[in-house]
Amino acid sequence: MAEPSGAGDSIPLECPGLDTAAGEEFLQEVFQILLEEGVRKSTDVTQKVCDWKEPQELRDLLDLELRSDGEGRERLLQRCRDVLRFSVRTGHPRFFNQLFSGLDHHALAGRFLTETLNTSPYTYEVAPVLVLMEEQVLTKLRELVGWSSGDGIFAPGGSMSNMLAMNVARFQRFPESRNRGNWDLPRLGLFASQESHYSILKGAALLGIGTDNVHLVRTDERGKMIPEELEKEIQRVKAEGSEPLFVCATSGTTVLGAFDPLDAIADVCARHGLWLHVDAAWGGSALLSPRLRHLLAGIHRADSVTWNPHKLLMVGLQCSAFLLRDSSGLLQRCHGVGASYLFQRDKFYDVSLDTGDKSPQCGRRADGLKLWILWKAVGTRGLAQRVERAFGATRYLLEQVKRREGFQLVIEPEFINLCFWFIPPSLRGQENSPEFWDKLGKVAPAIKEKMIRRGSMMVGYQPQGSHVNFFRQIITNPAVTRQDLDFFLDEIQELGWDL
Repeated sequence: MAEPSGAGDSIPLECPGLDTAAGEEFLQEVFQILLEEGVRKSTDVTQKVCDWKEPQELRDLLDLELRSDGEGRERLLQRCRDVLRFSVRTGHPRFFNQLFSGLDHHALAGRFLTETLNTSPYTYEVAPVLVLMEEQVLTKLRELVGWSSGDGIFAPGGSMSNMLAMNVARFQRFPESRNRGNWDLPRLGLFASQESHYSILKGAALLGIGTDNVHLVRTDERGKMIPEELEKEIQRVKAEGSEPLFVCATSGTTVLGAFDPLDAIADVCARHGLWLHVDAAWGGSALLSPRLRHLLAGIHRADSVTWNPHKLLMVGLQCSAFLLRDSSGLLQRCHGVGASYLFQRDKFYDVSLDTGDKSPQCGRRADGLKLWILWKAVGTRGLAQRVERAFGATRYLLEQVKRREGFQLVIEPEFINLCFWFIPPSLRGQENSPEFWDKLGKVAPAIKEKMIRRGSMMVGYQPQGSHVNFFRQIITNPAVTRQDLDFFLDEIQELGWDL
């Protein structure tokens, strides 16, 4: 047989193609940079939250161009420092911008382990430890929901977990849709509240159901789905010839932090034979607290649940669990293809541990490891205390907002989403002026720009329904102290005083 010829003929193969000694030395120095710049400074309240640069200036500083020849060790180490220096410090005690924040050292260790292992938990043979960890973590999460059995998989974010729920619900009702698609199906109806996450609309588009078939149900003044309005929407959709399929209730809406009344919604779903999914990506961690789990009363009646520990539990991005009450193998039947190069049936071990075919993904991060490490470190009680501390910090800030002149609540918070306006002195007493709300809507963006350019803190803002831009303050980081919360209000007052 002729030897193949080509570009590789002149490459010597007697020795490894990597200098492992130099690589380990480089890693040692990178670890020191990570510890000093990425961990210590990132969590140091005396440091800036961000060192803001305009996009072109940042491009120039980073020298992003990729060239033919590589760079030396010192230059690469400086690159690593620059990445950390010019990135937002989400572990900072004054980063309040997202539904995630903070840095947990145990979870970070789990993330380092995950990256070092560089494997995918689709089969037991290539990820034995990680497959068993994922199985245990998912079991524990299901128990907290109230299920003694069931199924589940980790997904790349809450949006994908919600989309998995929609796909499984369609397959359960119409198993032929997996092979034949949507062509022979009736027009399906999906239902979610006006405050639901945008992933429901994206999922309908991705799955070919269509965004026009997502029916957004009215909410009350607190942002909760009104069960009677859900009933009306279902009846209307039926009368129009569509087939209702799926209801997504939300436990912890993104902006207001509202919890839909799950028991009443479950009654409606049971009456019409609809799949009930609970998007508890944000609020699911309240299940860990005996004091707060009442917010999700009735969640055990759901068919599926999304829960993102990377939010309130500070596990680190990303960690999203899709949980299923069904234990008949529905998830496997919906997504499984049985690729013969991965999921051979004649392996020498229990192939039920080859769980990767339950997911639409092939390669998949082992997102359960960091949660397992954190849980082992602090226990269920420690996780519950983390949730309750966030709740307590929000209650303290709420009282301060009520006491301070110029601060006005949008709504009394149910959870840890604190929504408010800051009214500058120039607008006080002008609430009846026709320009008042238009001018007030420009205040939050102006203050946000000032704080980011200063680097003092970060907090989100948005309009909502008829409400003009307001701040949404989120506390998930247990490193946040009373001093940080007082500083937060002082800073908003100072930055907005002369607007």
